[in-house]
Amino acid sequence: MATIKDSVHDHIEVTGVAEALLDTPAMQRLRRVRQLGTVSLVYPSANHTRFEHSLGVYHLASETLDHLGVAGRTAERVRAAALLHDVGHSPFSHNVESLLHRYTGKYHDDVTDLLADGQVGAILREHGLDPDAVADLVAGEGRYGQLVSGELDVDRMDYLVRDAHHTGVPYGTIDHGRLVRELTFVDGELVLAAGNVQTAESLLLARALMNPTVYQHHVARIGKAMLRRATERLIEDADADPERVRRWDDADLLVALRQADATAALADRLSTRDLYKRAVWAEIDDVPDSLRDADHDRLHDLERDIAAAADLDPDAVIIDVPPPPEMRESSSRVVVNGEIRRLDRQSPLVSALRVAGRNQWRLGVYTPAAAVDRVGHIAVETLGLDVDGAPISEVRRGIDATLDEFG
Repeated sequence: MATIKDSVHDHIEVTGVAEALLDTPAMQRLRRVRQLGTVSLVYPSANHTRFEHSLGVYHLASETLDHLGVAGRTAERVRAAALLHDVGHSPFSHNVESLLHRYTGKYHDDVTDLLADGQVGAILREHGLDPDAVADLVAGEGRYGQLVSGELDVDRMDYLVRDAHHTGVPYGTIDHGRLVRELTFVDGELVLAAGNVQTAESLLLARALMNPTVYQHHVARIGKAMLRRATERLIEDADADPERVRRWDDADLLVALRQADATAALADRLSTRDLYKRAVWAEIDDVPDSLRDADHDRLHDLERDIAAAADLDPDAVIIDVPPPPEMRESSSRVVVNGEIRRLDRQSPLVSALRVAGRNQWRLGVYTPAAAVDRVGHIAVETLGLDVDGAPISEVRRGIDATLDEFG
């Protein structure tokens, strides 16, 4: 047994197949992949890694299995899946995942090949575990897959608490101990036991508050957009293999970006935090449906049009269109008066948070500081945005600069 001191859960005891998996290259790579990617550009202490998070998920999964009375090979399979659930993450976690998916067709939870081969596959088989079955759990399949990836999964419980701890933002603090104790299965469905509507609401509220404050902070989004653009150029112009990039860690990607002529300038900006600024920051109702639904190629064409009109290099304009706001936690199940009910049909809080999420949605157009006004006016006209005042004013940028100093 290995006992590991954790900043969130104190001492974590790792046994069985999980202990054997700890020192595999696939797991150790996660020590060099930041949990929150470019969020550290806003919150300097947000340097925790996917390795720490994986240990936390393993710990909460073990506690949940003990609470549910699940033991033997089934429990070992779930513990292995909990520990390995993030081995498929690319550098900087989610920051370049959608980009790499366009080339590889794989997201971070597509781990069948990673678990089947090499040391991980050998260890799983030595412990009598089928790698494919573990990969299915990572993808959220089956009864116990809900514990690893679902509306009430232990992954979410750990990252909210851990991200709140390391950013210093208290909104993600939840009573994960109660959540674990109140989980149960009803007709094969993972639910919270009776009397826990507020417990489910706390998970939903924490995620809703952390989203604009941490996960979608405008500086983190700008850094993410620049990193995505640089990685795309690395693949397109420097012939980097997307499958290899997917298996790199954060340092590997940054070094490759610095060394390639096509990406060196963007890499330098990221390294020195010389980030682009917001030329446009538009609310959802001010953005045409066709633009919110535009695909990658269409957005690239629009970026080139704006850059050309502003007499800038094509990479000096980035359009950032986030996905529609969603609340996966709102479909979690809670037992009320002896029947299973979806949280969004039981809690009036859900509708209010949905409105808040919609109101927080923003389309961004980013460019170097010297070109903000020029790009802002051109972008508003080119994109057909219904906004007053066009680009962000000098006053607003002054306020933003002050806020950036304090995260």
